[in-house]
Amino acid sequence: MDNTTTIDAKSSVKPPVSSVGVVGWARANLFNSWFNSILTLLTLLLLWKVIPPFVNWAFIDSLWWSTSAECKAAEGACWSIIPAKYRYILFGLYPYDSQWRPFLAIIILIGLLFYSRNRAHWKKSLAYAWLVGLILMGLLLRGGILGLASVESTLWGGLPLTLLLSVFGLTAAYPLGVLLALGRQSEMPAIKSICIIYIEMIRGVPLITLLFMSSIVFPLFLPEGVSINAILRAQVAIIMFTAAYIAEVVRGGLQGMATGQFEAAESLGLNYYQTMRLVILPQALKIVIPPTVSQLISALKDTSLVVIIALYDLLKTTQTTLSDPDWMGFSSEAYIFVALIYFACCYFMSSYSRRLEEELDTGL
Repeated sequence: MDNTTTIDAKSSVKPPVSSVGVVGWARANLFNSWFNSILTLLTLLLLWKVIPPFVNWAFIDSLWWSTSAECKAAEGACWSIIPAKYRYILFGLYPYDSQWRPFLAIIILIGLLFYSRNRAHWKKSLAYAWLVGLILMGLLLRGGILGLASVESTLWGGLPLTLLLSVFGLTAAYPLGVLLALGRQSEMPAIKSICIIYIEMIRGVPLITLLFMSSIVFPLFLPEGVSINAILRAQVAIIMFTAAYIAEVVRGGLQGMATGQFEAAESLGLNYYQTMRLVILPQALKIVIPPTVSQLISALKDTSLVVIIALYDLLKTTQTTLSDPDWMGFSSEAYIFVALIYFACCYFMSSYSRRLEEELDTGL
């Protein structure tokens, strides 16, 4: 038998079925030891006990377009609460006839966010687009111009308020956090001390404390007759809190930079501002993208805490909906709906961060 025949015979031999495909993957990952085999079987048993009843409750026995009385007599989920109350959940106390205005503001904001995902659009025109978009959003929500009825900020609520607090809060907190991180690394004792005190004090208290301070204590120090909008006070508290955590994340990235990077920038004759803007920060911020996004996602979810200072965010409008006697007892369906909205926002941020990491990856 010559070599060619031998090679053809070997190439025609296929690997056993138990080592390839789904069976091979299962043996290699799920049943590769007695301990993993037991865990796999227990997990499958748990899924069998949980998933079929949930599917029956959520889809098979559920009601989608019914009255509250029909829902109370049914055994499955009552998703009818969503189409019946979705306008209040999403827009809160905003005047019913004018709810197209916050809806249009949300569309503008989502459009700007999706347009900004492409790094090729990061030009001056994008900054102008955001400026025009924010002005339009403010005019739509506030009104009082172009024939739009004026709506007080106390009536803003639901999804527009949640997005307002989160998007503007995160946008303002990120550059402030970078400045605080640079200040903490500064060689100027006064600036370094101020930044350290600020970061440690803010990180030493929960966000709920800052919200109470901004809502209850801070107005006591204002002159008589002077008041600041409650939404603005909550926004500032969220910015201050998030910026302190972002500062520590960015500081970790700065400390991870090699000394040679600073020396190379110095040898090129770059000053401190140029070194940070052109050499250090682009690399440091790229390194800390994962923890930064984790902090931003946490900050997004923390905006729901404004419910304790009587702001009608998405969570507060949902709770108020459940106080309706006709729809009491269907909190699971309402909170699942709200959870899906939060999940969509968080997933957008995490998926964009992964995409940004891939685009900025230099292989080093």
